[in-house]
Amino acid sequence: MQRYRERVKIEIAEQIVIEMRVKTGIDVCVEEVQHQNGFREFKGKWRGHHPRLPPPCILRGQKQTKTNAFARTCSQRIGLLVHPASVDSNLNYTQDLFLMAGHPDKSGYPFSVKALFSPEHGLYGTQQYMEEVRSEKLKVGTDYNLSLPLYSLYGKTKEELAPTKKMLDDIDTIVIDLQDIGVRYYTYIWTMVLTLQSCAQCKIQVIVLDRPNPLNGVKVEGPILAPEFSSFVGLYPIPVRHGMTIGELAFMFNSHFNIGAELKVIKMQGWERNMWFDETGLPWVMPSPNMPTLDTAIVYPGMCLLEGTNISEGRGTTKPFELFGAPFIDHQELCATLNKEHLPGVIFRPMQFIPTTSKYTGEQCKGGQLHITNRDEFLSFMTGVVIIKTIKQMYPDLFKWRSPPYEYEEKQMPFDLLAGDSRIRELIERDVVAKRKSRSGGSDIRELLLQWEKELHSFASIRDQYLLY
Repeated sequence: MQRYRERVKIEIAEQIVIEMRVKTGIDVCVEEVQHQNGFREFKGKWRGHHPRLPPPCILRGQKQTKTNAFARTCSQRIGLLVHPASVDSNLNYTQDLFLMAGHPDKSGYPFSVKALFSPEHGLYGTQQYMEEVRSEKLKVGTDYNLSLPLYSLYGKTKEELAPTKKMLDDIDTIVIDLQDIGVRYYTYIWTMVLTLQSCAQCKIQVIVLDRPNPLNGVKVEGPILAPEFSSFVGLYPIPVRHGMTIGELAFMFNSHFNIGAELKVIKMQGWERNMWFDETGLPWVMPSPNMPTLDTAIVYPGMCLLEGTNISEGRGTTKPFELFGAPFIDHQELCATLNKEHLPGVIFRPMQFIPTTSKYTGEQCKGGQLHITNRDEFLSFMTGVVIIKTIKQMYPDLFKWRSPPYEYEEKQMPFDLLAGDSRIRELIERDVVAKRKSRSGGSDIRELLLQWEKELHSFASIRDQYLLY
């Protein structure tokens, strides 16, 4: 532990040197900012904050990441694709940091911010899922008045999901700083893809500021998306839980799927693939209105499947995706049945709730809450499938699949778009028919795991080429 603390002290000193050179132009060495009992200001010339020793797993690359991004955008007209979780470790918004760095009276970096772009939910996460986000003029900056166009990349139509040539006319570089969740149907990665495509066509550079995968960068889960089920909840064939950072995804999408944009990824420092988000030392900021905590993100890969049914996924409660249910369910019987499945890393507690928005607004729903007992063993996607299959078997006439449209698609079933193909829905339907005929279930959903494993093995050979950490 002592060696670790000494190493971290040296690393923090190196970080101070970088910031001092950037802010003051003074060329100093590490020894000048170290002190045997901690740290001190550099001879009165460094007026930043005294750094505190971070916890063992903290990510320390964010300030240097922004510094590198500033340097790479010198003499550029830039656009920023950002959202509520685009903050540094001190909770400063990325757009404010860029505006400050590019201000002629501040740091003097020779670049200018020309426009902001926002994905689903908007710049500050004010819109609910599948709600239109409108473009507008926005007053920005902390101590000066500046009006910038804020372009929405989540409008009424599919054509409004990508930046237009007109939006990009006054821009040389797009900087993307989005906190992903590590799940295929979380739409920010597809906003990034469509932005890469537009920038490739307009010969505009793209810089992605990498961020942690909250669910770690090791575990991969679920089926690979079939091309005929491509949509805004999955444009390219990747699994539900992909185990990659947004920067790694950018490299893979741009190269393997032949987008061909001029792309640079600013890597993190200190992140390791086995880290969950709460092991990074970074503050959790809701990237979307229904992603309040890491616990939500952990269950999201499987519980988001409920969007494709008439079962509430807990939207409109303080525990979205952890709570699930419907007015017609016997919550005690359902949770008893689910607990008999002995699914790894989870226990189901009978629960009642009244959603304030979304499905069954104002109605009492009965169902359960997922309590994760071991997140390393927990299989979120399989758990979501088993929940849906169990409810369908218990209430075959009351359970319904959601009908189109869904996320700009008019033909395919919403559940199939989320699952990646129709295999799971068709298997569940066959099981219900089999149970009615023979009073026993049909094929076990776990049989699909063998098919998914083969698909994931094929995906891994592609994925491994683009891992940065």
